Amino acid sequence: MTTGDALEEWVAGGPEPERGVRKAAVKASLEELARRAPGRSVEVRVPPFGAVQCIEGPRHSRGTPPNVVEADPRTWIALAIGRLAWSDAVASGALAVSGSRAGEIAGLLPLRDARPGPG
Repeated sequence: MTTGDALEEWVAGGPEPERGVRKAAVKASLEELARRAPGRSVEVRVPPFGAVQCIEGPRHSRGTPPNVVEADPRTWIALAIGRLAWSDAVASGALAVSGSRAGEIAGLLPLRDARPGPG
C-alpha cells in the first residue's frame, strides 16, 4: 500500500498510519498551503505536527493571532486531499476557525498535490 493510499484509508475511517507518515503528510500540506498563499494574516495549526502563517495582509507578531484555523491531523489531511468539506468540518466541531480572515483558507483547499508520493 502506498503512503497516499494509507492516508486515503485513514481519513475514510481506516487504521491510523505510522506517526512519521502522518507528520510528513501534515508538514507537506502546510508547506504547500504557505507556498500557495504567502503571508502572515492567518495561522493554520495542526498539532502536534505543525503550524504555518499564510494569506497576505496585516501581519501578526505576538500573542494569539486574530485569525486561526486549527484541526487535528486526520481532519486536516481530509480537508487537504478533498475528502472533507470545510463546512462539514466546521459544523462538526472538528475544525476550529476564528477571525474574519480564517475562512479564506477554505478557498485554497483541497491541496491534492500535497500528499506524499508512493512509499
